[in-house]
Amino acid sequence: MRCVIARFPFDLIKTEVQDSMKGVEPEPITGDSVLIGGRHYPVKQVGEVITRQDRRDFSAGEVTRALTRLGFTCSSSAPTVRTPLEEASALLQAPSTPDGDPAS
Repeated sequence: MRCVIARFPFDLIKTEVQDSMKGVEPEPITGDSVLIGGRHYPVKQVGEVITRQDRRDFSAGEVTRALTRLGFTCSSSAPTVRTPLEEASALLQAPSTPDGDPAS
């Protein structure tokens, strides 16, 4: 499949992308991810491997579109994890019932 990433054309084949990612340890996921060979990789990491370009040269959206068209499962943004301070703040701002008890 022909696609353009960072203004450069690439002919990508699903099996070649899978082969390129074999033996590559996934980095921690902080944003968009893709499932390749049973492992979740950050989209930018995969883009860097398959294009051999610096990941600052392309967007996650460009790579996500290309990988989706190839048939890979992509997911956008990892679930956010609250810090203890954020969790406590959210609990303090929870709405109350008319009798003053926190809503459950």
